[in-house]
Amino acid sequence: MICFCAGRFHWLWMWQNPGELLPPGLTDMATRALLYRRPYEPSTFLIKHGSQIFAIRLRRHRRARRYTLRIHPTDREAILTMPPRGTIAEARDFAQLHGGWIAARLGRLPKAAPFLPGVVVPLRGVPHRIVHRAGERGTVWTETRDSGEKILCVAGGVEHLDRRVHDYLKREARRELQKATEIYAQELGVRVKRLSIRDQSSRWGSCTSAGSLSFSWRLILAPPFVLDYLAAHEVAHLVEMNHSPRFWRVVARICPSVERAKKWLDTCGNDLHRYGIED
Repeated sequence: MICFCAGRFHWLWMWQNPGELLPPGLTDMATRALLYRRPYEPSTFLIKHGSQIFAIRLRRHRRARRYTLRIHPTDREAILTMPPRGTIAEARDFAQLHGGWIAARLGRLPKAAPFLPGVVVPLRGVPHRIVHRAGERGTVWTETRDSGEKILCVAGGVEHLDRRVHDYLKREARRELQKATEIYAQELGVRVKRLSIRDQSSRWGSCTSAGSLSFSWRLILAPPFVLDYLAAHEVAHLVEMNHSPRFWRVVARICPSVERAKKWLDTCGNDLHRYGIED
């Protein structure tokens, strides 16, 4: 069915007053997202740099003011963020112009270390070799061989090994972070209402004003002082929701290893993103 309207269609009024058009259950943000939506545009496109071809994932963001590129460390792909009124042609030209940067950044990513038998992964900063124990009962546990080598034992079918290791590391991360955040929250006289464990690629942790904390499960791969620092950092945001000098004084008061942990993350943090993924 084709409909015609004799009057002008007020797009600006729609944008400024989305609540007037909201069906039940939709938010203002959801309505604005619909106005920006481009159902016909691709989610990815290809560019060529020299003899290499790269897939670029496209992301349109309502707050973006310019075209930006970043490398996703676990998905191992380039993500191009474009402003609401940007075009695919401009996005493609921008990515092509920065083809050398994309190639260099992707080429510098550390080698992937999938969760497979024989692969060595750090647990609390200590290397553990994954060993498949198909004939034994249980899920995942650690042992120390007579030689002193630390191993991560995984029972069950090999087809379940990747999932079981992921689940084990997430459980351990939650347990350690729950313990650390409770200690720091008690010291500062604040309350953590919710703790989430995710696989965040752009940050190690986050905090909301409502008291919800979120952390990357990959922190369980780092030495304990790094996990403790991130726990202290996010809990301190419940006192100061900023990164002002006052915030850093709060962190330093409850965590003695701030500078040591920050230096470790700057030097080795990117390496944690290579575990549990495939090239």
